[in-house]
Amino acid sequence: MPNKDVANSYDVLAIGAHPDDVEVGCGGLIPKLVEQGYSVAIAVFTKGEMGTGGTVEIREKETESAAKILGADLIEVFDFGDTQLIDTYDKRQKVAELIRKVKPTIILCPYPINTNGRAQCHPDHIATGQITINAAGLARLAKFECGLAPHHTDRTFHYFLPYSLAPSFVVDITDYFETWMKALKAHASQFQNPDKQGDYMHYMETMARTYGQMGRCKYAQGYYSFEPLMIDNMMDLAKVKDTVLSRHSINSGKRTSNREHDAGY
Repeated sequence: MPNKDVANSYDVLAIGAHPDDVEVGCGGLIPKLVEQGYSVAIAVFTKGEMGTGGTVEIREKETESAAKILGADLIEVFDFGDTQLIDTYDKRQKVAELIRKVKPTIILCPYPINTNGRAQCHPDHIATGQITINAAGLARLAKFECGLAPHHTDRTFHYFLPYSLAPSFVVDITDYFETWMKALKAHASQFQNPDKQGDYMHYMETMARTYGQMGRCKYAQGYYSFEPLMIDNMMDLAKVKDTVLSRHSINSGKRTSNREHDAGY
């Protein structure tokens, strides 16, 4: 069961509308963050009771199993109503209180704007992004009283991006791809259910390969920021690229330069 008495602060709070959303959007990133030494908490806004596969009880167990695979703590499963999720002040209050408990540096949540219907998959995703953004704003207000000190989250990044929207950045998850697949398979009622149409695992891999191509690696996950990302040293951006190119260079004898790589890409 999720730990509702959160005593620890976390570096990252990953929020999803349904029990498998965080795994889909951040399932490669989270184990990478954990291996890098960061702590990650997961919160879910609904119990997924309207999903085609599984029951509330089954999906809760799947979510707990997936979180363990990723190395994250499942700290809260709200009951905001699957397919009924809308941004209301009472939901903002509950999520703001959670944010003050967790004290995250970064929040990950779905993209909050509906742009092209079905490509967003579910209106709950959009509502989750809206609730989260507004709750984070509420959590930092001194006059919002819930018995916990105000907290200012440094950054909020979004997953579940529309097809037409380029990510602000992508994260190389090549070394964590198998862990991601294992976490997705933990949601057997959703991704290994013969009664459901669609090859979901193939879709996930295709999406990761697409973002990977953007980042010049095999697999990546993409995120969007509404705010510009502040860079202290612009050359750090080149260092990140060079590191990826070096690791995946076919010439083990010397590092492939950017220009040489581009010429053969």
